[in-house]
Amino acid sequence: MIGRLSGTLAAVQPPLLLVDVQGVGYELLAPMTTIFELPALGQPVQLHTHLAVSETAQTLYGFIRDADRQLFRTLIKVNGVGPKMALAILSGLDGAALARCVSEDNVAALVKVPGVGRKTAERLIVELRDKLVPQFGDSNDIPLMAAVAPKIDHVGEAESALVALGYKPTEATKMVARASKEQPDADSATLIRLALKSMAPA
Repeated sequence: MIGRLSGTLAAVQPPLLLVDVQGVGYELLAPMTTIFELPALGQPVQLHTHLAVSETAQTLYGFIRDADRQLFRTLIKVNGVGPKMALAILSGLDGAALARCVSEDNVAALVKVPGVGRKTAERLIVELRDKLVPQFGDSNDIPLMAAVAPKIDHVGEAESALVALGYKPTEATKMVARASKEQPDADSATLIRLALKSMAPA
């Protein structure tokens, strides 16, 4: 079981990361809340990891904080929530925002996450209430990602990242278009942050 990786951040293609550990490249999937806090490419990085094993694949997930990994593990224990859905939830909501949704029975906010239907949202609220609400305080704005190598097609990269998280292509296009209108010269990281923030609870 791989519990933690320390190495050099080699590539970022949300939600995919590549971390070089003494010449061995590890591919990980990470929520946007982690990706927004990564250092620049080529810099040291340490990630807490979770290995998900299925009949068809072994997938490594990475998190900046151990609390985020524990929250991911709590989510995948909820009936009907798999790693992909948990990744999408944590990309749009940090622990505090998710706890607020749960405490306020905010089903409407949870169903905005791709793949989360009303029944799943209601189940999340019921099963997470005692686990999350005491643990997290008020939510803060999602921080911006540290500077990475410049990208030519910021809009296209932002759309691809949202699709990889489970949003439909047409929905991703609309979300990024709104974000781009708000900040026309934004890079892909900022566009993703703004798009996800627009889907988060007020």
